Amino acid sequence: MRTGRTGTVVALAGALALGALAAPTAQAADTGVTVTNMVVNGGKTIVVGPTEVKRPKFSFHVTLPGRLTLDDVDVIPFLYRYDTTPAGAWRSGGILPSGVGCGDAPSGGYNCSGDFSVDRSTLDSNGDAATWKFAVLAKVWSGDEFKTEEYLTGLGYERVKRSARVTVNASPEPAVKGRPITVTGKITRADWALDRYVNYGGKQATLQFRKAGTTTYKAVRTVTANSTGDLRTTVTASYDGYWRWSAGGTATTSGAGSTADYVNVS
Repeated sequence: MRTGRTGTVVALAGALALGALAAPTAQAADTGVTVTNMVVNGGKTIVVGPTEVKRPKFSFHVTLPGRLTLDDVDVIPFLYRYDTTPAGAWRSGGILPSGVGCGDAPSGGYNCSGDFSVDRSTLDSNGDAATWKFAVLAKVWSGDEFKTEEYLTGLGYERVKRSARVTVNASPEPAVKGRPITVTGKITRADWALDRYVNYGGKQATLQFRKAGTTTYKAVRTVTANSTGDLRTTVTASYDGYWRWSAGGTATTSGAGSTADYVNVS
């Protein structure tokens, strides 16, 4: 690679140095560069709130054809949505890296790593809660002269989901044995267009109970939130213990679990 590119660690935040890395254009060709073993975020789903910045880590292995070295090639990973093209996502709307670093691998080739920057500038629609594919843009240079590029795809995929939250309150505290306890809560999820958490109406959540002195929660019943995301149910007070809500995830939204609310029963 040229000085200051992937051979050390390259800062690619903001405009991703697009003036240096994406401005040259040439007919795409088979560069001979291969990428394998790409892992993003440890294989776990990327869950993003309404305003936070997530920096999921990535790693991959790259092999170069015999005539090329790290001084000749940029290997820049990115994520693109299932309904876009790699080239289109690279220029606008893709999840791009903050930096990439590559070094010699013991078995040959190079091991590369870094992190992506996932924030409001990329996730500007709730429709972005979807499957994103892995790709690497390989750009070949001769000194400072750009030669060709290739989009390497079929490297895997990643789910990106909206973050969900749920609260809990059990009352009265303390409760009288044999009398009712009312357990309420509210479930919300990130809205990337509005930059805040919004009501998650119609979502089901399971009320769970853990008896004092034990370590295991047991499901009590499943409740469906009303249109404003409110949860409410009544149970009979029997034992001292902890009450909480648990909601499963969907294809677009993460699961959520509340903290526990302890109720003493007398």
